[in-house]
Amino acid sequence: MHLLLLYFRRLRRYATGMMVVGCLLTLVPVAVADDDSITLRVGVYENPPKLFTDEQGQLSGILGDLLSEIARREGWQLEPVVCHWDQCLQWVQHGKIDLLPDVAWTESRAQRMDYHQVPALMSWSQLYGRQDQKLSSLLDLQDKRVSVLLGSVQQSYLENLVSSFELRVSWVTEKSLEDSFRAVSEGRADVVASNQYIGARLASQLNLTPSPVMFLPNKLFYVVPPGQHSDILSSLDGYLQRWKQDHDSPYFSILEKWSSTPPGELPRYLWWLIAALLSGLLLTLVISHLLRQRVTRIGEHLRASEARLTTILNGVDAFIFIKDKNYRYQYVNQKVSDLFGLPEKKILGCTDEAFFDAQTCEALHEVDVRVLESGEQVTTEETDLMADGVTELTCVSVKLPLKDAQGNIYALCGIATDITQYRQAQKELHQLAYFDSLTELPNRRLLLDRLHQALVHAKHSGSEGAILLIDLDNFKTLNDTRGHAAGDLLLREVAQRLGEGLHGKETLGRLSADEFVLVLEGLGKDMDRAVELATRQARAILQKLSQPYQLDEQGFSGSASIGVVMFSDANGSVESLLKEADLALCDAKDAGRNTLRFYNPVMQTKVNHQSQLEAALRLALEDDNLQLYLQPQYDADRQVFAMEALLRWQDPELGWVSPGDFIPVAEASGQIVPLGEWVMMQACRILADWDKQNSMKGIRLAVNISARQFYHPHFVEHVRQCISQTGIEPKYLELEITESLLIDDLENTINKMNLLRSMGISFSLDDFGTGYASLAYLKRLPLSSLKIDQTFVAELLSDPNDEAIVSTIVALGNSLELGVIAEGVETQQQAQRLEQLGCKAFQGYYFARPAPVEHWAELAEKGQL
Repeated sequence: MHLLLLYFRRLRRYATGMMVVGCLLTLVPVAVADDDSITLRVGVYENPPKLFTDEQGQLSGILGDLLSEIARREGWQLEPVVCHWDQCLQWVQHGKIDLLPDVAWTESRAQRMDYHQVPALMSWSQLYGRQDQKLSSLLDLQDKRVSVLLGSVQQSYLENLVSSFELRVSWVTEKSLEDSFRAVSEGRADVVASNQYIGARLASQLNLTPSPVMFLPNKLFYVVPPGQHSDILSSLDGYLQRWKQDHDSPYFSILEKWSSTPPGELPRYLWWLIAALLSGLLLTLVISHLLRQRVTRIGEHLRASEARLTTILNGVDAFIFIKDKNYRYQYVNQKVSDLFGLPEKKILGCTDEAFFDAQTCEALHEVDVRVLESGEQVTTEETDLMADGVTELTCVSVKLPLKDAQGNIYALCGIATDITQYRQAQKELHQLAYFDSLTELPNRRLLLDRLHQALVHAKHSGSEGAILLIDLDNFKTLNDTRGHAAGDLLLREVAQRLGEGLHGKETLGRLSADEFVLVLEGLGKDMDRAVELATRQARAILQKLSQPYQLDEQGFSGSASIGVVMFSDANGSVESLLKEADLALCDAKDAGRNTLRFYNPVMQTKVNHQSQLEAALRLALEDDNLQLYLQPQYDADRQVFAMEALLRWQDPELGWVSPGDFIPVAEASGQIVPLGEWVMMQACRILADWDKQNSMKGIRLAVNISARQFYHPHFVEHVRQCISQTGIEPKYLELEITESLLIDDLENTINKMNLLRSMGISFSLDDFGTGYASLAYLKRLPLSSLKIDQTFVAELLSDPNDEAIVSTIVALGNSLELGVIAEGVETQQQAQRLEQLGCKAFQGYYFARPAPVEHWAELAEKGQL
């Protein structure tokens, strides 16, 4: 009977899986294939019915037939390349094959190969084993040998899961799924993990049994080498998108071909099996009737022994009870009656809810379910709170199932021993060993242990942390003048103040007489932000500890000094961390006390690096060792109407230096002004050269202007000189300013802009939406256009707020008769959505990356710009 039910259950599960596959629809634009015939090397590993090669060596299976049908329509020539799974993944990553079907999406794979968008198929995984293997959950993998396909998602998923549950598992990796299943059949492994498509077939062939453990639902795709065959992926998405919406399409025909099972009668052996099972059931009923008669005969003997057994159980120093399948008490000994304060007859028939609080009842019920439903014998240590919310006891509890003559569980028996006093004694010993008796804070021993754990955790997570070494100023003077009793009172008050406002992630302890340590974890991966958080905490402590104290009705005013060390400064050593904190504390004491100091050689290194950049940048300006790259700006017809000048620097020793690194250094050192003047002159020279080239004439060039450069007294005069020396038409020069210019001295800003505008120069407001501009400012500023900041464009398709902001900026530009250009456009979908929202000008990697001036001049000469 069980086999029959399993037969129908598998059919239903398979049909359900096919329905799920058919319902996964994704809206992706259809790409049109090139008319030219191309040959694609397709990786194939044996994984029927999804993918394999037939007797003629051609692609077959669900994914093989799908690809062949698309290739036939597109005119592609498919060249099957047989490989093992792990080998297939390596080949597609390195471009040795052009296409690989049957690849589940993972984040790590997405970094090494390219996927299309619409999933081709859905799959899930299952565990299989011999019939003597009992697998009801993933926890049953303890001490098992697990066979997996090398490089499969099952391998990585199970390895992570086993690690998180700290299970002991031996891995048997094979190069093919058939070898994985043979490893179990031949006794080299206990369990095999596989997708359900091929798993059912191989398990049946090798007489293995599927377990109820299913996991890892996955979408399956075709992948190509990174950066290649994007047109192929677009074509696949187009067909999959259309075919999944049409139940008469080749997609559903192929699924039906590989998944349909023709109806027919049940095999003869199943009818014999059903008959045998029914006979066995009848025989069991007969035996059960005979056993009941026997039980009746011995019942009188058992009742005679019951009184003696009750006397024995009532004399045992343990809580003994029996619960039925409904979790109601059927028997309790005298000790349970004493605990509940009720006679036995008022306890029987009740559940735990009558005697314990809700949380305790929930914990007890979870264990009872394991015993009554799964037949486990469970030993636990539990702390139970009685229904009065006051009485609490800790017990070692053993619960085991009670079974009848047929092996059916009808009740559980529990034996619980009270160890409350023992645990209390342990707790007191632990308190004495690890906590300071005066302040009740962790002592040096526990503090060092937690600090070591914090360093280990920070190393694995990459999150920064810090310790604050806090020393009370002039504490010895207080002890000497007012006695140790006053000093003890101060230490307790300090401990209380330090503990206020902590959130659980911090560890506060007393290191020595008047020294305390606060360990801060989880400050994030950004060092500057971590330093800011540690500084804020230290300053708050200084403020708390400088408030007046009341010691034995006498006032006292004190202060503290703090040494701060970041985890990354310690190189994983607790001793180094404390030593460096002590040095920082000494520095704080030398600075006059009641202050804080950091021990931070990393910041010194950063200062040294900035000094090196500053010197190199000054030399680059002197030697004219800088470059201007240009990035085109396109209108709605995809024609270039302007370009933006972007500064680039390749140092002979430092190599390419990012603008994000040298621009802040230039700002801080004052070099931003001569740097900006160099850019302005180069931009005017470029415009002068363009004026001589018919292919580039008429294109506007935009130059970014920093706030410091704009407010320089000679800024306007320098721009006039550049125009005069190069002889350019000012209308082709555009200055991009940011909203930060509008914070200070708005009137001066407007006057300068109007002066430059009178020369014919236009202005664009860069990074619009991220700063401080208001409608009142925009109405007064002589602007020509607004640039939508790339942060809004990046999340345009996924964040409704960003879409609303972009739509608002476009509407605002239209109402003020200003041009609107979106920067940072990186995908076709972003460009299309921006057009739908009314944006008519674009700049970004989707259209063109920044390149040297000569590159664009060469393209323009060829008519390719």
